[in-house]
Amino acid sequence: MKNGESSYRRYLDGDQSAFDEIMGLYRNSLTFFINRFVHDMDTAEDLAIDTFMYLIVHRHRYNFKTSLKTYLFMIGRSRALDYLRRRGRFSMVELSEAEKELPAQPSVEALILLDERKQALNRALTRLPRDMQTAIHLVYFEDLSYEDAAKVMRKNKKQVANLLYRSKVQLRSILGKDGALV
Repeated sequence: MKNGESSYRRYLDGDQSAFDEIMGLYRNSLTFFINRFVHDMDTAEDLAIDTFMYLIVHRHRYNFKTSLKTYLFMIGRSRALDYLRRRGRFSMVELSEAEKELPAQPSVEALILLDERKQALNRALTRLPRDMQTAIHLVYFEDLSYEDAAKVMRKNKKQVANLLYRSKVQLRSILGKDGALV
């Protein structure tokens, strides 16, 4: 997608409305991506806005060698991990406890998922380790290439491919043959 890059070039040339286009293109997907780390939509929105502010303040750090989407996701991931480090949120939680903490009403993501199979997949994804969740989200939900996902995750392309393969195997065992949670 070269649309984000062309909008950013226009923004650098002084067209303020071009930044609104960038926000429109990437705000929701970046927010949902960050939410996968922080598990709090309000915080994810704040961190997404912080990511866009970084793009404004450090306007010439983006060098157009990767897609703008990849660059924003790299910054967003960094912001989310910094937030978690500051909050000490890397504690391990038993799966049964984590399921009890889920809100009674459906999350924004659950509302977006239209059918039961997609909801089951989303719940199964939460059972995967963080790196596997991130790889799945970047490649399949955000349509990033393996190379771009590797840049965001600070891994090489082969590691991302391995993570995706292992993720699919685990998802098959979690979901079972008919796609329902086992």
